[in-house]
Amino acid sequence: MAALPDCSLIATDLDGTLLRGDDTLSDRSLAALALAARAGARHLVVTGRPAPRVRPLLDDLGATGLAVCGQGAQVYDAGADRLLWSVTLDRELAETALGKIEAEVGELYAAVDQDGVDGLTLIEPGYLMPHPTLPAVRVERRDDLWVRPISKVLLRHPHLTDDELAATARSAVGSLATVTMSGPGTVELQPCGVTKATGLALAAEHLGLEPGRTVAFGDMPNDIPMFDWAAHGVAMANAHPELKAVADEVTTSNEDDGVAVVLERLFGGAEPYVPPHVLPRPRSGRVPR
Repeated sequence: MAALPDCSLIATDLDGTLLRGDDTLSDRSLAALALAARAGARHLVVTGRPAPRVRPLLDDLGATGLAVCGQGAQVYDAGADRLLWSVTLDRELAETALGKIEAEVGELYAAVDQDGVDGLTLIEPGYLMPHPTLPAVRVERRDDLWVRPISKVLLRHPHLTDDELAATARSAVGSLATVTMSGPGTVELQPCGVTKATGLALAAEHLGLEPGRTVAFGDMPNDIPMFDWAAHGVAMANAHPELKAVADEVTTSNEDDGVAVVLERLFGGAEPYVPPHVLPRPRSGRVPR
C-alpha cells in the first residue's frame, strides 16, 4: 500500500463511491468527512452528475463550497447556487458523433444533460435511466434533445456491454468528443479534453490547493484522470478493474463505507466508529433521549 500524503484536499466521486446503492450517505461517512474538516482538509465532490442533480446531496453534506459536476464540465458554487465555470458540448458535433457510433453498432438510445444550474436531463424514447431516482424528462424524438445547450450525451445500447460500447465509441468519434464510462449503463460523450481532472484542477486552483496534497476516491474508469492528477488514488472494492489497476490502494466497498475507512486512518484522533445499532446501553439500562 502506498503511503498517504499530507492531505489538504479530499476528492470523492458520488455514485458507487461516497454514496450507498440507495443514494444515501451513511452516518459513518458523514462523521469521517467531519473529522477531516476539523483537521483542516477540504472536501470536493467530483461527479458525473450535473449540478442540478448534485444540489440535494450537497445539502445533505452541509456543503456550501465548490463541487465539480458533469464529468468536469462544470464547477458549481453551492453557496451561491451558480456555475463558476462550464463548458458545453457542441450539439452538431454531438449529433455527428452519435451517427458515427450508430454506423458501427446499430441503433442507440440517447439522453442529454442540459447546461446550467436548472438544466434538465432529457431522454429519448427507449432510453432507461441508470439511476431511477434521478429526475428526467422524456421527449418524443431525438431532435428534441438539442433544444438547449448541453454538457454531455448519455448512451445506452440494447445488447452491447458498457465496455464494448465505450471502446467502439472512442474509436468512432475520435477527437469529436471525450468518451467516458461512469457507471453501469452509463457511457457518455462530453466536450473533447474535458475530464474530472480538468474540472478538479480548476476548482483546486480556485481554492489554492495542490494535487500533491490530494487524496481521490472513485469506482469507475472516468475516475482515472482524477487519480492521475491527485497524489493518492483510492479505488473502492466494487470498482471497475481498469481503475483498480491504476489505484494506489483499494479500500472496502461503498456499501461498507470505504471512504470513511481511509479517512479515519488518515486523520486519526477519533474514537473508533461504533455503528448506531450496536451502541452500548447506559449502565442504568435507560436509553438516552
